[in-house]
Amino acid sequence: MNLRQRIEARLAVGKKFLLMTHIVLGYPSFAVNRQVVDQMVRNGVDCIEMQIPFSEPMADGPVIAKACQNSIACGTTVADCLAFGAEMAATHDIPFLYMTYINIIFKYGYQRFFTAAKTAGITGVIVPDMPPEMDDGFFAAARDHGVAPVLIFAPTTSDARMKELDSQAEGFIYCAARRGVTGKKSQLDAEVIAYLRRCRAATRLPIAVGFGIQSKEDIDALAGVADMAVIGSKTIELVDSQGAAAVGPFIAGLR
Repeated sequence: MNLRQRIEARLAVGKKFLLMTHIVLGYPSFAVNRQVVDQMVRNGVDCIEMQIPFSEPMADGPVIAKACQNSIACGTTVADCLAFGAEMAATHDIPFLYMTYINIIFKYGYQRFFTAAKTAGITGVIVPDMPPEMDDGFFAAARDHGVAPVLIFAPTTSDARMKELDSQAEGFIYCAARRGVTGKKSQLDAEVIAYLRRCRAATRLPIAVGFGIQSKEDIDALAGVADMAVIGSKTIELVDSQGAAAVGPFIAGLR
């Protein structure tokens, strides 16, 4: 099954709402990444987004940016990340995605990158700085290898632009809960809910909500409005302050 089918299958078996988590590969180490993924899967995560670190992560706030810089300083390579992704996809029966920036994939080579991703069993890719009008073969390479290009809606995205992005997207639509970068807690008020309903009307795909989702209260506020929540910076902060073992109880408490 492709990414969209796997998400819809999870929703069809009675899950009212799905959860996607985020790790930065190589931070604080691949050994800790392995422990964190295990904690996440054991406690019911439905998808995991694995970030290949980049030196200028424009969509990310200070927590993830620092994690990227640390991982790069420790010598993490794209090849390391691809190998780790293959290991995780072979070990755990949930969808895994790569998230990174276009310079990483462009330099590695579209065909080379997506061949490796397909071989690894990766189902999707999120690249915030690759808009369709700048496409130079990225989208075709992703689709040809069965890797869903996930695109992003923001509160500033017009209805017409949403429709345009939807025509190029696969898997699901990632809806940023607010303007700005990741990390800062979002206020899921009536304005955000109205925006998410606009997102829903603009796409044929499931919708996920990220940027500042941090608690069960946030998850509860999104139930019935979106299909999936994305938790990123919060789990990285937990690993930094309490270690990998703290991630499992936190994830379990979100349900």
